[in-house]
Amino acid sequence: MDTFILQLILSTVVVSLVISAILFVKRIYAKHISVQIHYKIWYFLFVPLVTFLIPWKLIRLGESIPQYIKNLLFSNQETATTGEKLGHAGVSHQPNTNLLHDFAVSVDKSTPDLFYNLFFTVWLIGMMALIGLVLYSNYQIYQLKKSATTIKDLQIHEMLETCKKIVGIKKNIRLVETPLIQSPITLGLFHPYILIPQETRQLFTVNELKYVFLHELSHQKNKDVFVNYIMWMLKIIHWFNPFVWYALEKMRNDRELACDDSVLNCLNERGYIEYGHTIIHFADKKFNHTYGQFAPGIGGTKKQIKQRIQGIANYSKESTTVKWKSKIICSILGIMVLLLAPITAVVAGTDDVYHFNEKNTVYEDLSDYFKGLNGSFVLFDSSKAQYQIYNQEMSAQRVSPDSTYKIYSALFALEENVISTTNNEKKWDGHVNPFEQWNKDHNLYTAMSNSVNWYFQDIDRELGKKQLQTYFNKVNYGNKDLSGQLDSYWMESSLKISPIEQVELLHALEENKFDFHEKNIQAIEKALFIAQQNETQLFGKTGTGTVNGKDINGWFVGFVKNASDTYYFAINIQDENGHSNGSKATEIAKQILKDKQIY
Repeated sequence: MDTFILQLILSTVVVSLVISAILFVKRIYAKHISVQIHYKIWYFLFVPLVTFLIPWKLIRLGESIPQYIKNLLFSNQETATTGEKLGHAGVSHQPNTNLLHDFAVSVDKSTPDLFYNLFFTVWLIGMMALIGLVLYSNYQIYQLKKSATTIKDLQIHEMLETCKKIVGIKKNIRLVETPLIQSPITLGLFHPYILIPQETRQLFTVNELKYVFLHELSHQKNKDVFVNYIMWMLKIIHWFNPFVWYALEKMRNDRELACDDSVLNCLNERGYIEYGHTIIHFADKKFNHTYGQFAPGIGGTKKQIKQRIQGIANYSKESTTVKWKSKIICSILGIMVLLLAPITAVVAGTDDVYHFNEKNTVYEDLSDYFKGLNGSFVLFDSSKAQYQIYNQEMSAQRVSPDSTYKIYSALFALEENVISTTNNEKKWDGHVNPFEQWNKDHNLYTAMSNSVNWYFQDIDRELGKKQLQTYFNKVNYGNKDLSGQLDSYWMESSLKISPIEQVELLHALEENKFDFHEKNIQAIEKALFIAQQNETQLFGKTGTGTVNGKDINGWFVGFVKNASDTYYFAINIQDENGHSNGSKATEIAKQILKDKQIY
C-alpha cells in the first residue's frame, strides 16, 4: 500500500505543478493564445492522470521510464564487463554452520503504517462519496432521457440537419424535449442527445433555435461530454486537492467560451447579436441538479453569461500570427508536461517486479514443502543452463533482501579497499547490541557468520552512499533503490530484489561477469561456506525481515558445488503473521536440495 500512497502523493504534486504551469501560461500569454487553445490547453491536465492509471506492472514499457529517470539521477552508473570464470574448486574452507542462524533486528513501522492506512481510508471514503454522486447524477440523466419525448416538427429537424452540416457532424443526433429542464443540454457518450425544455418551441422561432443547435452541436463535435467524464475521474482521484477543483471550474468556463467561439466562427456579424440574445435568455436558467456537471449546455450563471457576452462583443477571427503563437506555446507546455508526468512511474509498481524472460525454465509444484507458507524457490543448474522455479509470480516479486545484501556490501568494501582480504577486522564500539554474539570485535568471516549489522553498517558508511549506488547499479541489484537510510536501506526499506535476481547475481558473481578482483570473490566465497558432504560444498546466507516484532520475510540464498556442477538457489517465504524467517527458509531449501539429490 505504501508504494501506492507514495505514487498518489507524487501524482498530486505533478498535477498541481501542471495546473500552476497552465494558469501561468494563460495569464502571461493571454493575448497570444486563441480562445480554443485557452480551453484545450487544459487537456494537458489529463496526462498525469493517464500516467497514474497505467498498469505499469503489466507492460514492459513501464520498466524503461522509471529506470531512465533513475539513470539521470545516478549518472555514475557503470557497465559490467565479462571476466573469466574463477577456479575455486581447490579453495580450502572451514565449515561454518552459524551462517544458518538468524540474527535479525525488528524494524518499527507502526507509525508509517498507521499514517498510510489512515490516509488510504480517508482518501477511499472521499472517492466513494464522489463515485456515489456520479452514479446518482447518471441516474438523473437516465430519468431525463426516460421523460423526454421526440420532437416531430419537420422544420425543426431540417434546421438541425442544416446546423449539423455547418458544424461538420455526420452522426445521428436525437432531438428530444422534456419539462424537467430549463436550459438546453447535450447528453450521451455513445448515443448523442440534444435535450431542450418543453417550452422552448413556444418561445423561439425555428430560425432562433438555430443558435441553440449550433451551440449544442459544437459541444458534441468537441467531445465535451466525454471530456466531462475524464474531468470527473480526475476529481474523484484528487478530490482532496483544491487546485484540481479550481482548475476544473476554470476549464468549464473556458469550454463555454470556446464553444461560443466555434459558433461565432460560423456566423456573420448580425448572427453575433442574435446568438448573444439567445444566450442571455438562458441566463440563470441552467439546472441546479448534480447532472449539470455531466451535461454541457448553452445556459449558465449571470456571471458566466456576462463573461461570454463580453467575449462575443470582442470577437474577431483568429489571425495567422495568433494561430502560430498558440501552437508554439502549446508545444512548449506540452513538452514540459510530458517530462513531468512520468515522474509518477518512478515509484510505480514496475520496480517491484522483475521481468524474467529465460526460455530454458521448468516451473514445478513444490507447495508440499512450504506447508501453507507463501513462498518461492528458484534453482539454476549451470551445467544445463536451466532454471527450475516454484511459484512463478513470487519468484519475480521484489522484496527486501535483509541480511542477504551483506554478500555484496562486503564485496564492494573489498573492491574499494575499505577492508581487505588480510585486514578486515573492526573494533566493537562498546554499544550493547540485541545479540551477545555482536558485542565483540569482528572480522569479515565472523561478521558474515553472525550477520553482525554494525559491521556492515560501518563499512557502508565508509564506502558512502554514492559509491554504494555505483556498485549496486553495476551489478544491477534488484531495484537499486538506496533512498532509505544508509544504516537500514536493505532492512525492509527501499532496496528490493527478487529470488530470480538473487540466483542470477550469484551465478554472475561466480562467473565473475562484473570483472571484480579474484581474491575478493574468493574471500566472499570463503565467508559464505557452510558445510561439506563428501565432494559437495554448500555456501549460503540467510536473511530475516522482522517488522514490529514479527518475522514476515525469510531468505536463504546460496549455491552448491561439486566436482562437475554448480547449482545456484534462492528461497523466499512471506508471512504477515510472523512465521517467516531465514531459519525456516533454510530448513525448506535444504529439504528440497536433498530430495533433488543436490545436497
